[in-house]
Amino acid sequence: MVDLSATPVVLRNPMAYIENPKTKGSGVLCAIPQTGTCPIKCDDCFFQSGRSYLEPLEENLPNLPDPVDVGDYIVRMNDGNDSNVQREIVLEAAKRYKHVFFNTSIPKLDFPGPVVLTVNPGKMTDKDAHLVDPVPKNLMFVRFRVNMWNLDLCDKVVEHYTSRGAAVVLTFMAYYVESVPEEYARFYTYRKRTLNSYWVITEEGWGQVVERYAGNEKVYTCGKDAKTHACKECKRCATEYFHNTIVNVLT
Repeated sequence: MVDLSATPVVLRNPMAYIENPKTKGSGVLCAIPQTGTCPIKCDDCFFQSGRSYLEPLEENLPNLPDPVDVGDYIVRMNDGNDSNVQREIVLEAAKRYKHVFFNTSIPKLDFPGPVVLTVNPGKMTDKDAHLVDPVPKNLMFVRFRVNMWNLDLCDKVVEHYTSRGAAVVLTFMAYYVESVPEEYARFYTYRKRTLNSYWVITEEGWGQVVERYAGNEKVYTCGKDAKTHACKECKRCATEYFHNTIVNVLT
């Protein structure tokens, strides 16, 4: 795997593209070819809450890096919106890049490259999840939006996907508008993450969740630890992208 994180991308026209500060230095660049907000409308989604690094959205979308600037970097379609929304526009934009994967929360996974599925988006977060079967070869991993009160659902997702050979990445929820249930308040603290402040998981809460799945080598966390959110410290997406690409080539 080529590690591009030590070589920062140099944009010929930096005003034409706005880099996601969370993924900076990770070897992954983000792209959103659509305009407007996402119809999935997940609660507390940074992208359409007025707190996005792309605000005002009406002025900064679409947000696409120039293919010449990208080179061998990996492009993530979409860090905002959904790759199954205005799908034709997304697929056409993706053709511009050598390395690209798709993000979606809709279980339509027939993309021409690796795809990440958020299995419990929006109102499903604490109640239900997409349990795809069979798991397609291009499934890079599934993303589970985890908190301290949906761990029974998380157990179900972990068992379903990892028993079928797919990786599960736990994305710890952060709350800006929604309230943390009183009985779980001790597992959350209010502090700044990348750009904004939220109620976020404590080290104690993080540790309990990680310990719960310690025996399963296919379960990972989004982020290095409870206090480290920068993608350059994690590199899980880059690792899984190249793993999925190699598997698809060799099998």
